[in-house]
Amino acid sequence: MQNWAGEIRSLMQADYLWLEEFLYQAIYVAPGEEWPPREVIFEPEIYVYIKDFGSLPADCGTLAELDGEIVGMAWARIIPAYGNIDDNTPELAISVLPAHRGQGIGAALMEKLFDQLRGRGYARTSLSVQKNNPAVRFYRRLGYVETAEKLDHAGHEDYIMVKELGKSV
Repeated sequence: MQNWAGEIRSLMQADYLWLEEFLYQAIYVAPGEEWPPREVIFEPEIYVYIKDFGSLPADCGTLAELDGEIVGMAWARIIPAYGNIDDNTPELAISVLPAHRGQGIGAALMEKLFDQLRGRGYARTSLSVQKNNPAVRFYRRLGYVETAEKLDHAGHEDYIMVKELGKSV
């Protein structure tokens, strides 16, 4: 991990316009595969991650900013999506722009988001990640554990992972 000189802060309503870009950047594309067209984020099973963000009680998030540029976002909401496990557990999504990965930004985003969720009284958070995504190791380091496996809308094998928020990393 490199030293990172940026700022991690809570999402504000003015930041919500960036959610589409970071939702697209959150899509895992395995080596050798082509990126899908940007319009893919508007498919209902994907767009639910950001549709009307801020309108649900659990909606919250963090962003990473470096020299005035937003380089990463993490957000959570309780929605009927891939990583949903119940009506009391916010599902988390995260994305760091490729040029800024491997610098500790993702972990800093997640830790601040975990603090937000704890402050709102949530006991755990969930997420869905493709089994072959290297991010699985990152989530494990943050305390997530696999609780289920399922196929996503494109037929990829995913883990459903859960982190108890009472446990700090």
